Amino acid sequence: MTARERQGPLDGLRVVDCSGMIAGGFATTQLADFGADVIKVEHPEGGDPLREWPPYDEGTSLWWKSIGRNKRCVTLDLSTAEGSALLLDLIADADVLFENFRPGTMEKWGLGPEDLHEENPGLIVVRQSGYGQTGPKSDKPGFGTVAEGITNWAHVNGFPDSKPLLPPISLADLTAANFAVQGVMFAIFERDIGRGGGSGEGQVIDMSLYEPLFRLFLSEVEAYDRLGEVRERIGNHHENAAPRNVYETEDGYMALSASAQSIFENVADAVGRPDIVDDPRFADNERRVEHADELDEIIEAWTRERTTEEAIAAMEDADAIVGPVYDMADIFEDEQYAARDNIVKVEDEDLGSLKTAAPVPRFTRTPGTVDHAGPRHGQHNDEVFREELDLDAAAYERLREEGVI
Repeated sequence: MTARERQGPLDGLRVVDCSGMIAGGFATTQLADFGADVIKVEHPEGGDPLREWPPYDEGTSLWWKSIGRNKRCVTLDLSTAEGSALLLDLIADADVLFENFRPGTMEKWGLGPEDLHEENPGLIVVRQSGYGQTGPKSDKPGFGTVAEGITNWAHVNGFPDSKPLLPPISLADLTAANFAVQGVMFAIFERDIGRGGGSGEGQVIDMSLYEPLFRLFLSEVEAYDRLGEVRERIGNHHENAAPRNVYETEDGYMALSASAQSIFENVADAVGRPDIVDDPRFADNERRVEHADELDEIIEAWTRERTTEEAIAAMEDADAIVGPVYDMADIFEDEQYAARDNIVKVEDEDLGSLKTAAPVPRFTRTPGTVDHAGPRHGQHNDEVFREELDLDAAAYERLREEGVI
């Protein structure tokens, strides 16, 4: 069988996604956005839990419509002998398989990496779990919330007088998804192109939820090792830049960052206080960081007397670097988003016309596309099992009746 042709730089890449929820789901969405043929495998009873996440439109989860886009959906009970055998057929000419079951589950079903590589030696197997496949916590279940707690992220997020603050998005899962996509590209390069023309061999990518988020803390491991420093919550300030904050205006908020000396001087001019450039408290970035609250008071006294539009215009006239604080309604009206087609429209069989975020990043020659939103549960069973795996009608109907597919 051959992978379905799709537009994009990954046209010809075949991905089988046995994962559920966000980390694996978003990783395979990105691969699908750029042309990979992603076959999403769900249990015949219920499917991916994200199908049940609000918000809903006419009973349909918009979460699912977003993260399920560009994929083909089949149902398969991997815990049955015939279900696991069908998966082995499905991955026979695949490039990548994603799974996020608790460590040991795939092995119990006869679908561990050795079994998969016996069927397809070149397969890249992405295993996503809370703590990874090894270590004393590897058998524990894990969600992004726990990862955000144990990686220092919640500890440093928030204001000094607040308790640790979790992010308002699924940050650990989405970060793990991005690292997983990166890992897949690394592994494919090594297999197909690397030194000597590629090894031709697949491998396992062991992806925990906590390690990608932990990796984002640049310099802090070194700072604790060498200096014993533990970073604390500082709100919207930055430990290496000032002024840097969200400033209240007459009708909203404005974001500003001015770590470079020249930009700080532009800000001082814009707020009508060129004298603060010579103030010893603000003489350089290091001292501005030490006196960030005092500097913010000066800036915000000026912004509060102006609308966001007026404040930004004055700052930009002085060549300062600023921007508004948007909600989603603002984003839908913004000319920059519109000019770059950051929001695209797709026709959906359940909801009709639906707007969704465009693929990122932008390619000049082989751009990503959104062909369709998240499909229905098992929508592509016939197409995949009957047409591509050549399962005869009688066997297909029997497996369907027995709940295998």
